[in-house]
Amino acid sequence: MSFKITVLCENTVARPGLVGEHGFAAHVETPHGNLLFDTGQGLALIPNAIALKKDLTEVSQVVLSHGHYDHTGGLLAFLGVHGPCEVVAHPQVLRERYWALPDRDEQAPLSIGMPWHESYLTTRGAAFRWVETFHETLPRVFVSGEVPRTTGFEQGDPRMKVRRGQGWEADPFLDDYSLAIKTDRGLVVVLGCAHAGLINILEHVIRCTGESRIHAIMGGTHLGFYPPEHLDHTVKVLRDYDVELLAVSHCTGQAAAARLAAELGDRFAFGHVGFELAVN
Repeated sequence: MSFKITVLCENTVARPGLVGEHGFAAHVETPHGNLLFDTGQGLALIPNAIALKKDLTEVSQVVLSHGHYDHTGGLLAFLGVHGPCEVVAHPQVLRERYWALPDRDEQAPLSIGMPWHESYLTTRGAAFRWVETFHETLPRVFVSGEVPRTTGFEQGDPRMKVRRGQGWEADPFLDDYSLAIKTDRGLVVVLGCAHAGLINILEHVIRCTGESRIHAIMGGTHLGFYPPEHLDHTVKVLRDYDVELLAVSHCTGQAAAARLAAELGDRFAFGHVGFELAVN
């Protein structure tokens, strides 16, 4: 059984004819149907899919990793090309989200949530299927569901906020989802932003699938937003797991990516627009 994952939206491109944007989306091909994991901001999804010859009309479902604009903004454009489609997500994906930037008044953080209201999307064909637990969405393709926070060093990003009454609190990111694909070579884990913590996610999908081998990790790791000691712990655990490939994207950050490249050598890659991973 073969799988192919292609990055359609990401901050960087590696060749002419492709569009980069701050965001993430991946096209996942399986013997039992194709799915789209995230949709980027909405500027790059369609032109990149055309340039990379990925037919979005053949996608059977969309899975959303979490409710930020740079992962969900392209959903409307996708529906315009595809027509009605099932959208798998956590119920909190529609929650208002904010980012407390240092150059803004602390009472006015920047809105970074999904840019479309649920009713606007449903009238254009989004058929939401709310999932809160680990779930097989296609044969051997699993949605992580809510990820338990078990590590001591993955504490989340305190600048990411949600409303609480008249004030703010740290976003718990219950809707932070990843994909786990069970291949003959071990798990392929596709991340959106890994707000739940990269190692928390890996431990969760290993526990739920019963597969301890990790063949590859792709996507955004959010490691560029954490202190150096957080990255130290992460590198150690990745070495312990003997991950064969780490292809980082989007929110990893240049400094963190450089460190990971130095640590992992030929097991490291940049998951730019057009990056492909094919595995049985």
